[in-house]
Amino acid sequence: MPRPQPLILATDPYREFRQAVERPEDKIDLGRAALTIALSNYPGLDIPAYLARLDDLAAQAVEQGGAGADIYRAIAALNYVLFRCHGYRGNTEDYYDPRNSFLNEVIERKTGIPITISVLYLEVARRIGLALEGVNFPGHFLVKHESAGAQIVIDPFHAGETKSREDLREMLDRLSGSTVRFRGEFLAAAGKKQILKRMLGNLKAIYLQSGDFGQALSVFDRLIILDPAAAGEIRDRGLLYLELDHPAQAREDFETYLSLAPEARDAERVRAELVKLSRRGAWLH
Repeated sequence: MPRPQPLILATDPYREFRQAVERPEDKIDLGRAALTIALSNYPGLDIPAYLARLDDLAAQAVEQGGAGADIYRAIAALNYVLFRCHGYRGNTEDYYDPRNSFLNEVIERKTGIPITISVLYLEVARRIGLALEGVNFPGHFLVKHESAGAQIVIDPFHAGETKSREDLREMLDRLSGSTVRFRGEFLAAAGKKQILKRMLGNLKAIYLQSGDFGQALSVFDRLIILDPAAAGEIRDRGLLYLELDHPAQAREDFETYLSLAPEARDAERVRAELVKLSRRGAWLH
């Protein structure tokens, strides 16, 4: 029996995002879903045009011998097209520019942060039949290929460099200040929803740090669409609603949080906030 589709209102500002992510993992088009993240900032965004540009990059990689080739030649062809021909690179000058987190801006400006450059890399690779997966490495997103027991780890942020285990240990030491020890699980494959969640998490941090709470709220909404049971995101959205003086929405989020995580360590603090909101409502009425 077919799974019922969620009701999507014509006025839903997240309609395209919902359509892209509210489906089984293997049915998600990662490139399209990543582009829908940008619609709040670029409401007229021509998503098919940007997908066509990914198609064009893939066609160029095929011309370089990237289709049907062995894995190393395919990677070399992809790297040549993206980094030598088109000049894609990691943005080391202005890492926290929010444009680095929007795939359309990465395609246009040819620069981004590790995860968005990696999404570009993954999507072009998929189009040429190169089987790659994302890797949620701590502090620096990567991609990998695995076959017949062999593993190749690639860093698109640094022009598609391949990384040995020793390279990865050194990178982790730099990123963590030698406080985190390398573990094999750091190279586990990241699903498409995990990738989208990490993209949104980067944007959320940027907007909260800059005090742009309206944009942060939009990111929280998408994170909760992506994972409706994300109790921590729901609680934090409630706190943001409080900051924006929307008590009714804050109360709803706090109540949802407690229903999802009644034994959470901060449950009593959230219940205390609900009491304050109830008293405030009584005073207003």
